[in-house]
Amino acid sequence: MHGEFKVPGGKLVVVDFDVTDGLISNFRLAGDFFLEPDSALELINAAINGMPADSDAQRLAAAVQRSLPEGATLLGFTAESVATTIRRALGLATSWRDYEWELVHDASYPPVMQMALDQVLAEEVGAGRRKPTLRIWEWESPAVVIGSFQSVKNEVDLDNAAQYGFDVVRRISGGGAMFMEAGSVITYSIYAPAELVQGMSFADSYAFLDEWVIIALASLGIEASYQPLNDITSPSGKIGGAAQKRLGSGSVLHHVTMSYDMDGDKMVEVLRIGREKMSDKGTKSANKRVDPLRSQTGLSRAEIIDRMVDTFRSLHSLTPGSVTDAEIARAEQLVTEKFGTADWLQRVP
Repeated sequence: MHGEFKVPGGKLVVVDFDVTDGLISNFRLAGDFFLEPDSALELINAAINGMPADSDAQRLAAAVQRSLPEGATLLGFTAESVATTIRRALGLATSWRDYEWELVHDASYPPVMQMALDQVLAEEVGAGRRKPTLRIWEWESPAVVIGSFQSVKNEVDLDNAAQYGFDVVRRISGGGAMFMEAGSVITYSIYAPAELVQGMSFADSYAFLDEWVIIALASLGIEASYQPLNDITSPSGKIGGAAQKRLGSGSVLHHVTMSYDMDGDKMVEVLRIGREKMSDKGTKSANKRVDPLRSQTGLSRAEIIDRMVDTFRSLHSLTPGSVTDAEIARAEQLVTEKFGTADWLQRVP
């Protein structure tokens, strides 16, 4: 068995081993990472040898961690990344190139329909009826999209939202509120089989699923980086934030909103951004947290999206696609039964 895994922002991890009577044997860890003391490499090898080949990622990572001597230093990789590489070698975890990716960048939809489509397309990928998909969102009308566990009254000034014509909708993933106006943000979703992030922690999978966009932004001259847990940032300030949901159907939904040309003053009128949250970001006013891509690139929103799509295509391949009539019908049903209801929006009042 042979497996490779490039740690997002880190180094390449490589494993080779045999499976004999259901057990891992002749295990060898390699890569361009850094490890001290040098003897820790053989300790890791010994810890994995003899383990059941069907061990889950947590058990494998724990074995690596236990094998390390006190004070050991791992640079460019982690115990979890070793586990991911092992499971890839066994065919229990996959890489981007194991799939045919489809691009959906078509019509704009009402905000509540966007929420429903996210669930439907993720479920369709999990069921194997849709190829893994990258979807670029277009906005029909302004909206505040709150996280699954956020309080409506704590996050949104409903009077100001109504005054400016903002719908308030709730998504299925966690995380914070997103302030959306047509042409002001770039939002994308990735709908992928759960195997793509098999064995990764949520923190690792965030960086892994957004590494391609960091590369795209770098090609535009932006010193973009990932700031755990879920921010894309630059020396000039925050660019965007990510949210994720792993569905029981066997898929992962990962979406990101980046500011292009956001009205920061209007945002602070519509969103209730508390002092505690602002102090955590190291700034005194909310609009200074928003660092639009327009100011950093001078490019149109469409040009930036084109570069993002081209980068994804060059790294992972990508073919044009669209939302099907059946998916639209299912999303409309979910709007009626779930996303458009007061029960869903007010699940956390």
